[in-house]
Amino acid sequence: MRVLLLGADGFIGRRVTDRLLMDQELQVTVLGRRDSADIRFDLTTGSPGALARFLDAVAPQVVINCAGATYGSSRTLIRSNTLAVATVCEAIRRSREPARLVHVGSAAEYGPVPGGVPVSEQAEPRPVGPYGVSKLAGTELVLASGLDAAVLRVFDVVGPGAPTASLFGRLAEGLRRALERDESQVRMPDLSGYRDFVDVRDVARAIQAAAVSAATGVVNIGSGHAVRARDAAQLLVRASGFEGAIVEENRQVLLPAQAGGPVGDHLPGHHLPGHRVEGHRPEGRVAAGEPVPWRQADVRTARDRLGWRTQVPLEESLGDVWLETACRV
Repeated sequence: MRVLLLGADGFIGRRVTDRLLMDQELQVTVLGRRDSADIRFDLTTGSPGALARFLDAVAPQVVINCAGATYGSSRTLIRSNTLAVATVCEAIRRSREPARLVHVGSAAEYGPVPGGVPVSEQAEPRPVGPYGVSKLAGTELVLASGLDAAVLRVFDVVGPGAPTASLFGRLAEGLRRALERDESQVRMPDLSGYRDFVDVRDVARAIQAAAVSAATGVVNIGSGHAVRARDAAQLLVRASGFEGAIVEENRQVLLPAQAGGPVGDHLPGHHLPGHRVEGHRPEGRVAAGEPVPWRQADVRTARDRLGWRTQVPLEESLGDVWLETACRV
């Protein structure tokens, strides 16, 4: 099977590249802006006609779109997450043999959802910021394109290679710096929100499964479990051996390496055993700046239509985040 991969240099794209290249049944071509790409092309500025000519030359049976932007101005997000998707869809439509499209969406498209309830693909999207809006617009373009297409609505991705601007990428760098400088505190945003964390390697497996499946429409990709960000942070702190304080806005939480129970055991308002908590701030604000206190995927569609489920436990995923950060030169 011939596969054209877009966005191979991103956090998810790198893992997808590794996985696809290990499959001897796949012939993978990478299109992107960097010199390492097989085909140099900028989706934010290139025309659909030019991209269609590349598609005709490669003749892929599947196009996997991992390209996009997570951070930046509203203009950058719209160009990367919406305009680029429009270019991809139109180019595939114009090509001689339109390929199947697997597009990576985001759980941020859902926006606020009822607490304590897994969100299904049938939920009405209500994104609250430029990122979620730009991703939803891209998803709607794919769904309205008339192509053989699936959108994988990926929840909160963790694992080795996490960008330093991400929640756990930032925490890992802060822990490394604190240990190197013998500092007693690491400052973080509010960690009170609940999120559905899924390892990037499991996401790559889901994308590969979607590429060779007949599934269409939106498919949630998550663990199916909501974990408080503060409890997840404890796992990363344990892995690092840091024994100081994690300071989140107006609250101070001490996370000793051996304190506390398993992730998910602690309910809102309950302090982790052995932890010092000082101050108070309103619940419901989360690290990424979204007023979304709860996010959990209903993953039945991924299980039933892709034959996919997660394999990497959160503790292992965050342990690998720390291992990579600690070994980085």
